[in-house]
Amino acid sequence: MSEYANPDVLVSTDWAAQHLNDPNVKLVEVDVDAEAYDQGHIKGAVGWNWTTQLNDTLRRDILSQEGFETLMSESGIKPEDTLILYGDNNNWFAAFALWQAKINGHKDVRLMDGGRKKWVEVEKREITQEKPQVAPTGYKAQQRDEATMRALQPEVSTFLEQKAGNLVDVRSPAEFTGEIMAPPGLQETAQRAGHIPGAASIPWSKAVNEDGTFKTADELTALYEGAGVTRDKPTIAYWTIAYCRIGERSSHTWFVLKYLLGYPEVRNYDGSWTEWGSMVGQPIEK
Repeated sequence: MSEYANPDVLVSTDWAAQHLNDPNVKLVEVDVDAEAYDQGHIKGAVGWNWTTQLNDTLRRDILSQEGFETLMSESGIKPEDTLILYGDNNNWFAAFALWQAKINGHKDVRLMDGGRKKWVEVEKREITQEKPQVAPTGYKAQQRDEATMRALQPEVSTFLEQKAGNLVDVRSPAEFTGEIMAPPGLQETAQRAGHIPGAASIPWSKAVNEDGTFKTADELTALYEGAGVTRDKPTIAYWTIAYCRIGERSSHTWFVLKYLLGYPEVRNYDGSWTEWGSMVGQPIEK
């Protein structure tokens, strides 16, 4: 059985449990359900709200470098700390947070494999409602790198024109075909339903097991290469772009392709369907 290309980007729940008192290891929980953290979390873990702390609250955008530095400092995290992210929904928004940490150059950031589901539901490990006391750190980010990790709408349009490589739609089949605009209960939506022409439909959820952990490298390779998403297509400017609805599920797939499978160039289109499906004149398929 093949190993992941970068196995050090994951930690097990056992590893996390053994490092709860390590001052150089910082745990952060990021959930779809913003109330889950308050109901109980891993001892010592800080909670981040994806709507107010991982996005610009005025315009639609991810955190600026200054905003990221403020968040990390207020969370008591130093640049040299090992940052362990986890959350509900098999690490949806934990992956979104990791993507932003990588953009801002945090050297050692990892996901806890299985996330909140494995820790709380499967293994029934101890949780607490007590919030940790943290001291601000004056965090300063390393060099910011959006160019190799993020795709903006004009780049996606050029990508389509040049047939530059792989485009992966990680939403549900019903969203891909245009049957629904968004998953039930989620409000962010678009003006039109469907998908970007030429995109491969590979739902993000196919990359995980029942307990929330990632499938093996061999299983993941079969999943993506079986849908034609390969490392070696002849292209003009080769990269792989993943998109979903607002960028969180595609962050999960971005993590799988870039770090677990080692694809050479992978970008996350966080504008995703709420942007593409609302823009005048953009091509759409159903």
